[in-house]
Amino acid sequence: MDKMTTFLQEVHAETKKVTWPNRRDVLGSTLVVIVAVFLIAGFLGIVDFGLSLLIGTLIK
Repeated sequence: MDKMTTFLQEVHAETKKVTWPNRRDVLGSTLVVIVAVFLIAGFLGIVDFGLSLLIGTLIK
């Protein structure tokens, strides 16, 4: 139990040393990720649709 207490105290001390991002930075990064996800999903959807049409044409 003593090792666990020491570990948790050290973890707490280390988390105080971390430079945490502010709310604006987090929201900005989140927006970038959401936009990137939608762009990549749209691109993959278009590629999937195009390949489906191509393969469908080749099979006929």
